[in-house]
Amino acid sequence: MGQALGCYQVDQSNVAIKEHFGKFDEILEPGCHCLPWCLGYQIAGALSLRVQQLDVRCETKTKDNVFVTVVASVQYRAVADKASDAFYRLSNTRGQIQSYVFDVIRASVPKLELDAVFEQKNDIAKSVEEELEKAMSTYGYQIVQTLIVDIEPDTNVKRAMNEINAAARLRVAANEKAEAEKILQIKKAEGEAESKYLSGLGIARQRQAIVDGLRDSVLAFSENVPGTTAKDVMDMVLVTQYFDTMKEIGASSKSSSVFIPHGPGAVRDIATQIRDGLLQGNASQNLI
Repeated sequence: MGQALGCYQVDQSNVAIKEHFGKFDEILEPGCHCLPWCLGYQIAGALSLRVQQLDVRCETKTKDNVFVTVVASVQYRAVADKASDAFYRLSNTRGQIQSYVFDVIRASVPKLELDAVFEQKNDIAKSVEEELEKAMSTYGYQIVQTLIVDIEPDTNVKRAMNEINAAARLRVAANEKAEAEKILQIKKAEGEAESKYLSGLGIARQRQAIVDGLRDSVLAFSENVPGTTAKDVMDMVLVTQYFDTMKEIGASSKSSSVFIPHGPGAVRDIATQIRDGLLQGNASQNLI
């Protein structure tokens, strides 16, 4: 704004209050205005029409006795048509708005528990805005918007809430880990049971195949060599297998030394043991 030679300039987004001998005369819009100061005209002051913001920190207590600091952000502006009321009727606009914010927050928050304060912060902001709009409109101000931008519980309460949350998450993680280990143990046991079942089934089939093969060999040998008994054929087959096994052990480069009794009597004992084992395997297969 500037004043020279009886002219006065009002900048954009501002209005000026013109007085005549100390009495309100009119509101000057942005532009250049003639102001004959010699006739008693003067500018009492200027008023910005821009949106202004006021952040108010209010400490209060919730219903569950937790002290919190609520930060409210109030956006307001002067109304051009009521600029005279905004200029003359209020001496401390920001202080007046702050008092109304304190009054509404301290009347609303103590009715709510801490969790509800966080959940209903928009309702608190709406209550503050309605109360401010009703009160400040008579003084030439418009409340553009009111926001609850932050809710800060006491430090000890915040720490306790974080510990409770952390403990709950650890409990869930422990349950999930235990459930996963349980599933692994069950699957492992099921796999071992299935493996043992299949292994037993394979051994039984192997023994049955050996018995069938020996039977076919005995029958074929008896038919081709008259006068031989089944026992003679079986002894010969077992002795042949015995020598084949010894040959494989000796031919294997990875085999360690093996001491076994060797002689006619030992061979007869081994034949008897193998025969008994095969007969027991055949009996077990028939039971299955």
